[in-house]
Amino acid sequence: MDHQNQSTQSGIVIIGSGLAGYTVIREVRKLNKTIPITLVTREPAYFYSKPMLSTALASKKTPEQLVSTSAEGMAAQLEVTILGDADVSAINTASQTIETSKGVISYGKLVLGLGADQIRLPLQGNAANEVITVNDLEEYAQFRQAIEGKKRIAILGAGLIGCEFANDLVLGSYEVDVIDLAPQALGRLLPEAAAQALQSKLSEAGVRWHFATTVQSIDRNGESLSITLANGSIVSSDVFLSAVGLKPRLDLAKAAGIATDIGITVNRQLETSAKHVFAIGDCAEVDGLVLPYVMPIMQAARALAPTLLGQVTALSYPAMPVMVKTPALPTIVSPPAKGAVGDWKINSLNDGLEARFESSDGKLLGFALLGSATAQRGALTKELPPILQ
Repeated sequence: MDHQNQSTQSGIVIIGSGLAGYTVIREVRKLNKTIPITLVTREPAYFYSKPMLSTALASKKTPEQLVSTSAEGMAAQLEVTILGDADVSAINTASQTIETSKGVISYGKLVLGLGADQIRLPLQGNAANEVITVNDLEEYAQFRQAIEGKKRIAILGAGLIGCEFANDLVLGSYEVDVIDLAPQALGRLLPEAAAQALQSKLSEAGVRWHFATTVQSIDRNGESLSITLANGSIVSSDVFLSAVGLKPRLDLAKAAGIATDIGITVNRQLETSAKHVFAIGDCAEVDGLVLPYVMPIMQAARALAPTLLGQVTALSYPAMPVMVKTPALPTIVSPPAKGAVGDWKINSLNDGLEARFESSDGKLLGFALLGSATAQRGALTKELPPILQ
């Protein structure tokens, strides 16, 4: 018994089976084949690509087909112990243990890959409880079931997820209404001219936009939903999808006395305020940045793996453009850093648009490339300053 406890004491425990958790394990295994690793997750622990949820309909994939490897497959492939469908109720940083619904587990190093929750706005009306959010494969399967045989879908949120789902659904022959308080699509990512270009292509594909307004109430009206907007108009729909953004999961860390801000605060080694406890992915905040995208997760996992094995490595982020999966007008954006001073310069092309955010002395600080301009992604990315040096 003692011997077993000793080995787990030096082992790595990871909470969360999303891209962050599994990528850290892959990176550790490249460097060390034998260190004991335990993955604990409240999900079934199979591996799937979350970004594919918003393109699965048009690519004719069922939720089941999005699973690339089962939990058993992952355990064998990566030589890890996996506890699936296990809830973690507490982290005890003093004893270096976590309490789970499947018993207490000791850790040498603990990695929090907890992810984020879809923000749910409090809505009025007798159908407020019928609002669907999609944040994992189970929820996606429920969403697909809900839209089966239906025609009209309303989406609250014209951000990344809202636009990707809108495009995927119109390609699947659904009628789509998108509602957002912002005056444009992708308000946090795109300059106005680029947003206009994307909006008009999605309009042509069949998306109806309702900007600068929000949902007052959502009521069940026989077979359909009646959505009353703040501007007085009423949208009729069969299904209501909320995609207003993500908020990092902080409860577990907070309860353990670990410092949090927007995300779980970590230093450049991804270590939290608690010794031997690290955070990565959608739940983590590095230098004030919470970046819930694929590329930052890959970068962070590559830096974290050696750190967990004792070779302390600082995380740096190069420029990491975000690909927006909108086939109506493919879009790649690398937004300027918060507080960057400069202006957007717009260059309209035949079948696309190039927007460059430049400083007063002509340095490229950000870009948005749409349609044919996406071909310049590689060249322009090289010109950008790193996000974290």
